Amino acid sequence: MRLLPLVAIPDPGAGPDDFFSWRFLELVAGNLAPGIVPALVALAVGLLLTPLTIWAARRVGFLAQPNRERDIHKRPIPYGGGLAMFGAFAVAALVAMRLVPDVAKDVDVPGLLLLSGVTAALYVIDDRWGIHALVKLALQAAIAVAAVKVFHFEIGFLLVLPPPFPQVHELGLFILPITVFWILGMQNTVNLLDGVDGLAAGVVAVTAVVLLVASAGRQPGIVALSAALAGACVAFLFFNFNPARIFMGDSGAYWLGMALALLSVAGVAKVAIAAAIAVPVLAMGIPIADTALSIVRRRLNGQSFTHADAKHIHHLLLEAGLTQRQTCILFYCASGILGAVGLTVFGHRKVLVVVIVLMVVVLSTALGERLRTSGQRLPVPFGRVVRELLVGR
Repeated sequence: MRLLPLVAIPDPGAGPDDFFSWRFLELVAGNLAPGIVPALVALAVGLLLTPLTIWAARRVGFLAQPNRERDIHKRPIPYGGGLAMFGAFAVAALVAMRLVPDVAKDVDVPGLLLLSGVTAALYVIDDRWGIHALVKLALQAAIAVAAVKVFHFEIGFLLVLPPPFPQVHELGLFILPITVFWILGMQNTVNLLDGVDGLAAGVVAVTAVVLLVASAGRQPGIVALSAALAGACVAFLFFNFNPARIFMGDSGAYWLGMALALLSVAGVAKVAIAAAIAVPVLAMGIPIADTALSIVRRRLNGQSFTHADAKHIHHLLLEAGLTQRQTCILFYCASGILGAVGLTVFGHRKVLVVVIVLMVVVLSTALGERLRTSGQRLPVPFGRVVRELLVGR
């Protein structure tokens, strides 16, 4: 790479290992190309469908009424955003099937759309009339079993540690319970995350981008479908970022969790479960930890693990003085940083430092300034130490 004052000119003769060399940029562009059209299609369709859904929801009275105990919104907000997102994703996925020849090799698109669509449709009933928590869990389990037994979305073997450490292959009878647990875990994590305007859709979008990068150059079908998922979420954020004009509801949260789980199973999870954990689990690390802590907290308080409360991490951050938008940005950056760490498993070390440095700068600046002006205490272990590091004396 030849350097001029304040200008970097790509050198076509530089090797592919040189960061920002011409060959490297061409390689990146070629690997990410399958996702460009699906992302744009999902974005465009989502921007069209979501306003129509808002209008239709208001017409039929499909509204989320505020719950004083745990809801943040103070006025009725239309439901149905999950259906709009699914429509955008489905159209983009069908386009990807026509444009990307290897999509069918990487993932069963009809199976993915059917499972996600059934999930979105079923949980509209919950948004509209309500379904008992145990019934919802049973429906999730039934659909997850169908994903394994009918459509063969399977985690086939377990890599305990990278070679040359001990490995366990061929899960055999454990394929079904492990895969079902994975799907249920992702679904409920996204659902519990959906407590602040724009939070769940944004974190899912970041996680989808991380999956896209992890699959780039390996599985163009996963790249295309992950891009479609991210595009649908970004389109929804135009109407869901605070102040929200529409909610995704359980129908949106559960199908997004289903899609993330199935894409990771069809993609990186076919390489190894350790890879699946490194990418979506790290990118969703904070929400997953919040879900686990919620279950433990409720059981210690003698409550059912399905009992709803307002003690999730995003609620505590709001109590600490952060706005809904700042809370979302905090989660987005954290997901991006942790996802970038997960990408090291796949050898994407060229972008790791850049991503982490940029997001840490944004995160620490925004959070530090907010803490400086709010005077609130961080609701986390060693919160005073973290505050001093971010704000200073």
